Amino acid sequence: MNVGVIGLGLIGGSTALKIKEIDTNTVIYGLDNDMDSMSYSLSKGIIDKKLDINSIDNLKYIFIAIPVDAIKNEIESILNKISNNTLVVDLGSTKYEICKKVVDHTNRKNFLAAHPIAGTEFSGPSAATKNLFDNKVLILCETEKTDQDLLSDALKIFDLMNMNIINMDSIEHDKHIAYVSHLSHISSFMLGKTVMNKEEDQDTIYDMAGSGFESTVRLAKSSPETWASIFVENKNNIVESLNEYISNINNFKILIENGDKEKLSAEMKKINGIKEILNGIK
Repeated sequence: MNVGVIGLGLIGGSTALKIKEIDTNTVIYGLDNDMDSMSYSLSKGIIDKKLDINSIDNLKYIFIAIPVDAIKNEIESILNKISNNTLVVDLGSTKYEICKKVVDHTNRKNFLAAHPIAGTEFSGPSAATKNLFDNKVLILCETEKTDQDLLSDALKIFDLMNMNIINMDSIEHDKHIAYVSHLSHISSFMLGKTVMNKEEDQDTIYDMAGSGFESTVRLAKSSPETWASIFVENKNNIVESLNEYISNINNFKILIENGDKEKLSAEMKKINGIKEILNGIK
C-alpha cells in the first residue's frame, strides 16, 4: 500500500508511524515545506520517500496535516491529481470551510473530512509517536458524500489505529470544538501572556509556578502557525465562545470584588460538576 502524508508535524508524523506499524509493507511518501522536517522524517524512518505532489495518482490514501487555511487553499489542487481509487483525508481542526471548498468538486467522493482529537503541546516530527491516537476520538464529517467503498476501507484503518469514531455535521463540529478545544488554547496563551507581562523577572515565575499553573499554561507551547490558522478559520464560533467566557470571568470578578464568599463557593461547586462529565468521557 502506498500512502502520502502532507505535513510532517505531530499529527502527520504520528499518522505515518502508526500506519507503518499496522502494515509493514506500506510505503509512506511524505512532504513538508520545512526542509529540516523533511530531513528528520527521512532519517528517522517516519517516511520512506519524498512525495512528489504531481505524482500522487498511485497512492491509496493521502493524509493532509497542515494548517487549516493551507488545507483549504490546496485541497482542490490535490483532488485534481488523484486517481479514482485514492482517498484524501484532511486531518485539520476545523471542518466547515474545508468541506464547503470541495462541495462541488468532481472528486468530492474521494474526500473525507476527519479530525483526530489527539495532540500534545509539542510540534514537529520529533514529537510524533505511533501511540498518539490510541483510544482517542476521531470525528468524521459529511461521510455520506464520501464513496462508501473508500470510506469502508478507511474505517478499517482507523479501527486498527485504535480510534473511536464519531460522525458529526461540519457546522456542529466547528461550533462544539470552539468551546472544548479552541477556547482552552486561547485561555492558555492569554494566561501565559498575562503572567509574562506582569513578571519581568522570569526566575520569579519559575520559582513560584506550581503544578496548577504549569498544567493550565501547557497549551501555550503549541504551534503558533497552526493555531493562528485555526482561530481565523473558525473565528465566528470562537468569538461567540470568547464572549461567553469573558462574561463568565467578569461575573466571577464581581463576586470577588464584592467579597461574596458564599456565592463564589456556590458557583465553583456547580462548576465542580465538570468532573462527572469528564469521567463519563473517559
